Formats: sequence, structure tokens, C-alpha cells
Amino acid sequence: MASTSAAASCCVHSLRSASLRRSFPVFGGRVVLPAGRGRVRVGVGTGAMACAADGVSKLLEAAKHTVDNYIKNGMMVGLGSGPASCMAIHYLGGLMKEGALTDIVGIPTSISSASEAAKAGIPLDHFRDSLQIDFAFDDADVVEEGTLAAVIGRRKLEGGESIMEEKSIIRSAGQLAFIVDEDQYSINPDGSVPVLIESGNWLETAEEIDDLFLGDAEVWRRPATGYAGPSGGDFPLVTKEGHHVLDVIFTSPIRDLTQVAAELDRIDGVVDHGVVSGLPCTTVIASEDGLRVVDNFPVNAASP
Repeated sequence: MASTSAAASCCVHSLRSASLRRSFPVFGGRVVLPAGRGRVRVGVGTGAMACAADGVSKLLEAAKHTVDNYIKNGMMVGLGSGPASCMAIHYLGGLMKEGALTDIVGIPTSISSASEAAKAGIPLDHFRDSLQIDFAFDDADVVEEGTLAAVIGRRKLEGGESIMEEKSIIRSAGQLAFIVDEDQYSINPDGSVPVLIESGNWLETAEEIDDLFLGDAEVWRRPATGYAGPSGGDFPLVTKEGHHVLDVIFTSPIRDLTQVAAELDRIDGVVDHGVVSGLPCTTVIASEDGLRVVDNFPVNAASP
């Protein structure tokens, strides 16, 4: 019971703010909408709090399902980032304290997941290419229905965090599960795709991406602090690998995430992006009607 309580309480605030982050990037704690989208006013009253608590309960069940069904003794586990992953981390730590799971080592995908894992008592190791990660779970900003292609990285990156490393952990895992709520699972996802680019010729790269998605998206350089804008202001965000982040903000539903990823990969100056596609994976969906579990494994193939 204690592990469940800790898992739920650690992420109530994160869950409320995540509903905006799913579609649009967050800069300095501010949700920024592309031109023409107007203003968003967020009020937290008793109705909103009740809705948030209900959402926490459903997401917690999805997090618990993921831990209970995919994590076994002795596993090396990639620990995701976001409210659902936070819940899963604390629930996993509670099971380890109770002795229900043993010899688990966590590989955090972010500073926040490392912090939550340390609070939960989960032993940690740093990611290396040679690591054999048995299973990884993660939040996704959106998951495309059918393909289970996903977008990660819309959240504000803390110092030293890396979309590239998060993707590497996901790709290195023998098994992968995304934990989302039903609003994040869509045949036509919307919102933004973060793109990592070389810093030296960022404007040329941004213009090429803008031309590629002309009329369908706006391209903004993510700032480290202050107001967001197309140029990223005077203090653009620089990742620990030395790259800038462009947020490609789609103004209409994204037709095909895998195609978007392929088109971005062909542009000179693009280093990586937040699209995760082409991987066998499971998605655990918290919905009004209970949990839904879907995968993209080939028909007649057993789960990995």
C-alpha cells in the first residue's frame, strides 16, 4: 500500500501540466502555442482537482500493470521520464523494499528519473553502449495508433539531460513499453516534434525544415531561458552534446510519424529527433474503460 501511495503522490502536479506538454513544447515553465492558436488559461478548481485525481488513478494502474507484467528478478531496467514513469519507478521501488522483486538495476533516462529512483531505493547504473538492458518503460508525448511510433522530448530538458541518450536506452532494451493515457494515443497525433541540430548552421537547417513542412508546421528554436520564439532568443538551449533543439510545431494532425522521421533524417544538419519508430514495443493505455494493452508485434509472433 505504501508503494502505491508514494507512486500516486509523486506525480499529481506532473500529470496536470502534462496535458499541455503533450501537444506543445514548454519553455521555462510556459506552454507556448504557435501563432493563431490563441491563449490557454488554466484554472485549478475542485472539478479540475477531481479530474486530475481520477487521471492519476488510471495512470497509476497502467504503471503498476507495466511493472507487474514485464519486470522480473535480476533485470536491468530502463527507467523512463514523465508522470507515468514516475509512478512506475516508485511502485517498483516499493516492491523491491518488500522483497517481491530482487536484483533490479535501473538505467535512468533523465535527471528526474534518476532522482525519483534514488528516492525509491532502486540501485542505478549509467548508460553505456555495452549494457544489456532487459526492459525499458517510458512516457511518450504521443503514440501513433497502429504503428506505435511515438514522440518523446517535448518536456523541458534539465541540465545534462539528453533526448539522444533517452532514445539510446529505449533502442537498447530487449523489451519496451510506453505508458500513456488515452488522449495520447491517436491515429492522427498532433503537436510538436523536437529536432536536434548542429549549432553552427542552425538557421540554414531550420529554414530547410520549414520549407519541408511549409504550411503544416512552424519551426522554433528552443531557448534555455526566457521567452520562446522562432530564433530562440538570446539564450538558445544547448544540449550536453552541444546541439540546439528545434521544435517543429505541427498546426494540423501529423499524417505519418515514421515518414516525418525519415524526412528529417535526410536533412543535413539534423543529428536526431524525438520520433521513436520501427521498434517492437507494447503500449499500456490508461482509459476510461480500464486498461488497454496493444503491441506492434507481427501476427503469429510471440512478444520479445
